[in-house]
Amino acid sequence: MQDFLALTLQGEQPKTREGKQDNFSWRWLGEGLLECTPNAQYDKAVVLSAGVHGNETAPIELLSHLCTDLFVGRLNLAVRLLFVLGNPYAMRQGKRYVHDDVNRMFCGGYKTLPVTEESKRAEVLEQVVTTFFQESSSQAKRYHYDLHTAIRASLLPTFALFPYQTHAYDADLTASLEAADLDALVYHNAVGKTFTHFTSENFKAASATLELGKALPFGQNDLSQFAAIDEVIHHVVSEQALPPRNKTKIRVFKVSDSLIKKDEDFQMNLSAEAPNFSTFTKGEIIAAQPSGNYVVEQDQVWILFPNPNVKIGLRAGLVLTETS
Repeated sequence: MQDFLALTLQGEQPKTREGKQDNFSWRWLGEGLLECTPNAQYDKAVVLSAGVHGNETAPIELLSHLCTDLFVGRLNLAVRLLFVLGNPYAMRQGKRYVHDDVNRMFCGGYKTLPVTEESKRAEVLEQVVTTFFQESSSQAKRYHYDLHTAIRASLLPTFALFPYQTHAYDADLTASLEAADLDALVYHNAVGKTFTHFTSENFKAASATLELGKALPFGQNDLSQFAAIDEVIHHVVSEQALPPRNKTKIRVFKVSDSLIKKDEDFQMNLSAEAPNFSTFTKGEIIAAQPSGNYVVEQDQVWILFPNPNVKIGLRAGLVLTETS
């Protein structure tokens, strides 16, 4: 198998589209899509995705190195595995997205948008993941790690978001995120159109979106910053025992509300450089717009993903409360 990432960035196909290694077989399913199945019996089907936002390059590089480790025999594959590089169209241009945010297009969201390379890609990703889970052993537990980096700095640098779901959250997934030395876990409170919501809702997969540091161009990442999550993902795909946590106890938050931009004149009471997990206290105004201000009612809240420049009708930030 030639270089998975290089082929994707060049828009090329491998010379052969399937093959066998010592302990697994593989199939190239299309641009940025690679399926690996162990020869031995497996009890987990795992989707590893990155590059849903094309400029978030560190996780893409992590998955590329993991793929290389499998193919050169440095790592034993013990789960059925699907590699997904989400938005090659934006990756090649070094942009988060070109037309619309692919991570708002799942659960059929692409159907309400103009037909573009990205809306077509969201449909392909839904189809490929559906086939992957359906063709995996019916006994296999399903997992999805969607790796991202944040647009802005963060007071809690690495964190994971769980999609809203009515089925129980998976203890093994949570344990892996704790072992990865993440600083925080965030539980969504509403249905979304993200990639992880799609896999959780449709396949009862144990799914999490991971935010790991800051977006930088290819080749400029210090991947040593991501050593803990890299080690955990290697352990997950090889079914090795998780490493011990090396940080203080992980903090847990839940989304209590979303800041929706309803008017063109929308102002946030935050500087453009304000980090994720900035705080507000009771009575403070987080956002002001003609249709009504957002005033904090709780003693303290934290703000995640503040972005006043979104289109009208979209989420301009998440309001969090800390829980035990």
